[in-house]
Amino acid sequence: QVPVVAVMTTGGGTRALTSLLGNLLGLQKLGLLDAISYITGSSGSTWTLSHLYQSADWSHKDLSIPIGEVRRHMTKCKLSCFSLESLKYLFRCNLASPYTMPRRFLGFGLSLFLVNSQKNNHRLSDERQALNQGQNPLPIYMILNIKEDYSLSEFKEWVEFTPYEVGFLKYGAFIRAEDFGSKFFMGRLMKKLPESRICFMKGDVLHSENLNCIEIFFICSIIQTLHIAAKGDEPSTSARNHELETYLVTLECGIMGIIRQILTERVMVSKFYNFLKGFQVHNEYLQSKSFCIWKDTVLENFPNQLTETAEFMCLADTAGYIDISYPPLMRPERKVDVVLHLNYSSGSQALPLEEASKYFLKQGIPFPKIHLSEEEKKNLKECYVFDDAEIPEAPTVVFFPLVNDTFRKYKEPGVERSPAEMAQGNVDVSSIFSPYCLNSFTYTEEEFDKLVGLTSYNIQNNKHLILQALNSAIVQKRQHKK
Repeated sequence: QVPVVAVMTTGGGTRALTSLLGNLLGLQKLGLLDAISYITGSSGSTWTLSHLYQSADWSHKDLSIPIGEVRRHMTKCKLSCFSLESLKYLFRCNLASPYTMPRRFLGFGLSLFLVNSQKNNHRLSDERQALNQGQNPLPIYMILNIKEDYSLSEFKEWVEFTPYEVGFLKYGAFIRAEDFGSKFFMGRLMKKLPESRICFMKGDVLHSENLNCIEIFFICSIIQTLHIAAKGDEPSTSARNHELETYLVTLECGIMGIIRQILTERVMVSKFYNFLKGFQVHNEYLQSKSFCIWKDTVLENFPNQLTETAEFMCLADTAGYIDISYPPLMRPERKVDVVLHLNYSSGSQALPLEEASKYFLKQGIPFPKIHLSEEEKKNLKECYVFDDAEIPEAPTVVFFPLVNDTFRKYKEPGVERSPAEMAQGNVDVSSIFSPYCLNSFTYTEEEFDKLVGLTSYNIQNNKHLILQALNSAIVQKRQHKK
């Protein structure tokens, strides 16, 4: 009779990273973290999860400690991350696949940016230590498998990553997390490659709207570092007064080769060996319920063009299609009753939820019908509860858009701000001048604290709606049992 509760998060760069910390802090203060079975993430929200799950019992500890760690790195100058020593360390690491080098490089930079994990050897499978006693929710990371020569309307496949396994929802095919990236053929492990460090894999879940800014910043930082290094080795200027200050850099090798790749290619896709290579999809399987549920593109009508024929998986951010991480929760085996939808994406806050509803209903997957008027979208409340009596199998969705409503007046639920505290309630999360835009990678201490405070407050201030959804789920379970 206990409802299965999940947290579903979206992307949104450092805004998602910071906001999710605040939301989880709010859930912890309400004593609800222990009621959650799954946390799904994509893009920026996965940065938060991969940081938290390095601690074996993070949800039972005071979250203000990891929040303080992220705060320290989010508010410091990022140029110091790209010292010559840091860049040398990158190239000493075991970089398994040349096809993913630029994205792994960006992922490494992200780790330096956000949690300063330069020498952190943490891998996805290591997160099992945080799950082996059932002490934390199961983290599920979401990404898309695409074909570079096809649009997303023509081909896309949902791929989920957990500390235990990686696989395709459509095919029901999974491998152990530590084997991801290794070479398979017809289901057999042909060549075992080392499991990637999670800091490199972060390059695969970059939000597409962040990528240009990250590339430019990284390249400028690297060139500045190389320039300083070159100056340190050159002869004194007194002996060369007649010469121009020039440097010869060969672009075909080493770090400058990667820079050339980033400048000349659109590094939106990461390639890994396809563990489905060599499989033959049987015609009867193509008509099976599990396959048909996720059959949503034109290529499903041409089995010889599906994933089992490809040498590599091409992984891209889910934001290119719908900025959600719902699909793993819609697997019937997980039996999710209540989803806390935490939204951090840019643009219309309600759009990802509406698009998810349309998508799932079209696929025949039970999900509430979502509709908000244009007026409601312009003046969103802190929380909404969506359920559908006509679809009893659908989960109840508790939707939290990223808005600043009553927080302007209240510092805690029911506790009004004094005149001197009103400035702390002024948190701009929606205008074009917001400090939390997707291109921001550094916040001031005040900006960081305000965003964490807002997102924690929004959860706590809507405790009654969360409990209402949980109680409704309990009643539905009892009725179904009868």
